[in-house]
Amino acid sequence: MKATSNPTADDFGKSENRPFQNDVEKRTKPRKSSISRRSFLGKSLAVGAGTIGAGLLSGIRTAEASGGLTPGDAALLRFAAAAEILEADFWIQYNELGGTQDDEVPGGSGNPDYTEALEVIEDEMRDYIHDNTDDEITHHQFLNAYLVSKGAAPANLDPFRTLMGSTATGVNPDLIGHRLTNLTQLTVDTSWWTRYRDDSHNPDLDPNHVFPQAVPTLGVNQHTAIPRTDADTTDPNFLQAIANTAAFHFPTIEQGGNSLYPALALRATHTEVLRILISIGPTETMHFQTWSDVAGNAPPLTAIDPVTGVSVTFPDLEVEDELFDKALIMPEPCPFLDESLPICSVIRPTKTEGVAMGTLQFLTDMGLFIGQSPAFFAFMAELARLADHARAGGRRP
Repeated sequence: MKATSNPTADDFGKSENRPFQNDVEKRTKPRKSSISRRSFLGKSLAVGAGTIGAGLLSGIRTAEASGGLTPGDAALLRFAAAAEILEADFWIQYNELGGTQDDEVPGGSGNPDYTEALEVIEDEMRDYIHDNTDDEITHHQFLNAYLVSKGAAPANLDPFRTLMGSTATGVNPDLIGHRLTNLTQLTVDTSWWTRYRDDSHNPDLDPNHVFPQAVPTLGVNQHTAIPRTDADTTDPNFLQAIANTAAFHFPTIEQGGNSLYPALALRATHTEVLRILISIGPTETMHFQTWSDVAGNAPPLTAIDPVTGVSVTFPDLEVEDELFDKALIMPEPCPFLDESLPICSVIRPTKTEGVAMGTLQFLTDMGLFIGQSPAFFAFMAELARLADHARAGGRRP
């Protein structure tokens, strides 16, 4: 992803009406165990879906759930549950290293150096990370339990817990090599920063508008948001760059859910499914609001990754510029529904077409799944396809 383009600025809430693309040439070569986007597009949907169809996908294509859920409503909730499982996976990694360690979110023991670097940005960072992690765990647990209660298949990503993750002090040793997501090779699109400060453009109405990046160098190459090993904690400047990367990754992810839930809700048939989606969605907005405020405190610096040689620069965002001023954390009003109507402060984007596949594209472009198998991409694409094919009929009680 280049800083001059904006392919994923609309994030979870919008599809580019294109399949997963091969952006591998824009990244360093993945490990042999990883899968390129071209391989995913050309092979995994056709082959992977067939190879796992008798297993994980078998329950998804069954008839209408006995509890009254339509297949479409079940697909919406199942995709949301899968997204929350993925989200919980990387938040757990953050919490193990930099969050509050307690029985509520167990597993790690904390990394003092990384935690200290995070607290340079926000002195309550440990509690914020912990609470966000707890929220995402409860989201996927509730969604899956609700699906099961209605006789529908839940989302299960356990077979894909194969990624290495960090081996630095503080991680749960039992989970090394058993992660779903990769936080060490991220390409972070920070165009949400200006999208929510721009009063003239809404990606729903102007999908080709390029919103400037808050941290352009995060939008190219690959960056780690956690210490990969204890060696990453020895240089204070580079360690602060890792913490800064995490600080911008947090809101990048959460603003995606911020758009995803209202977009999915527009496709729900049953009012109870609608209630679930519009009740969970605002918590993602609360997360985004918190993290967008916190990210602005990341100290300005330039650092070079000693392992990859990649440079990153975090600018000073305490500026007199409405598009970049870190103090302007309330969403500016923007065009909504029609350019002829007055501007309005809204969540954006919320168009529903291809929202689930757009979510998967966004996460894939971020590098969050580098190292995952063809079967993983095939499984997630099928969940997204089914959710995108859900059609709301007349609302049912």
